[in-house]
Amino acid sequence: MRGRGKGMLMIKRMLVAAVAFAAGALPMSGAEAADRLRIALQKTGTASWELDVIKARGLDKAANLDIETTELASTEAGRIALVGGAADMVVEDWLWAARERALGDKLLFTPYSSALGAVMATKDSPVHGVADLAGRSIGVAGGPLDKSWLLLRAAALGAGLDLTKGAKPSYGAPPLVAEKLAQGETETALEYWNFSAGLERQGFHRAIEMADIQKALGANGPLAMTGYVFSEVFAGAHKDALRRYFSAAAEARKILAEDPSAWAPIKARLRLKDDAALAVYRQRYLEGLPKRTVAEEAADASVLYRRLAAVGGEALVGKAKELDAGLFYDPETSE
Repeated sequence: MRGRGKGMLMIKRMLVAAVAFAAGALPMSGAEAADRLRIALQKTGTASWELDVIKARGLDKAANLDIETTELASTEAGRIALVGGAADMVVEDWLWAARERALGDKLLFTPYSSALGAVMATKDSPVHGVADLAGRSIGVAGGPLDKSWLLLRAAALGAGLDLTKGAKPSYGAPPLVAEKLAQGETETALEYWNFSAGLERQGFHRAIEMADIQKALGANGPLAMTGYVFSEVFAGAHKDALRRYFSAAAEARKILAEDPSAWAPIKARLRLKDDAALAVYRQRYLEGLPKRTVAEEAADASVLYRRLAAVGGEALVGKAKELDAGLFYDPETSE
């Protein structure tokens, strides 16, 4: 019995030691766990293309990131998710981020794409410039605060035309606006670049290029209107995770630029029937890859913001007359 008692005591001691070892090992395991990053994306947006490449090629694991993506039906849903704390990061335009920052939400913006859409119309349409939109119906993808609509309004106001009164705008989700144009329910449509590409394939043409509108408002080069938006608080606590994510995203963009096979899942996602259609999307996407420094982007954004404020006032940009210099975030240089 004594031998059995000693044996049981030894087993208990071994179990206690094992539990103690496991408990001591848990903090180390937790420290090595991948950093979680919750990203909310518009379902029809193109940022999901890069996220698909990141996950398919294992770039997230290589960067020690656990990326959770949520695809939403609209940009408004993404904005609510970010402000409400359901997402750490969304893909949005800097104009919206600037408005929110001016209202007290300390948001940050990192450029993602300079690809812009256009005012689409039939090939025989008389619309060739903003003045030609007077009295005409125009479907606006996104809503009254969409970045392209604000820029178009600013350019028109500079020419003496208030599009909210002198034209017939209607707002809706990008697929709905594209469908209305295709069905002849609206004379023109201000669409996102990827939907503009789809309309090009259907025989419509780019009547007014938003890139030209940017230049008319004072931009020196292609300006990324769209980017990743997140809070200062999140950036402060996850600086290295953000740096690793943006590095992985850059690698994904490189793969999309150099490896045609990476576009096969995108072709399936878009339900394209031929490679010619895919080529249009690929061309427009690659044209929109940021090629300038964040500082150069911020400088042009300040110029456009001042122009928007001058011609449209608070109705366009909010109460701040100057763009907050702290809005643009460079993951490589931010302290």
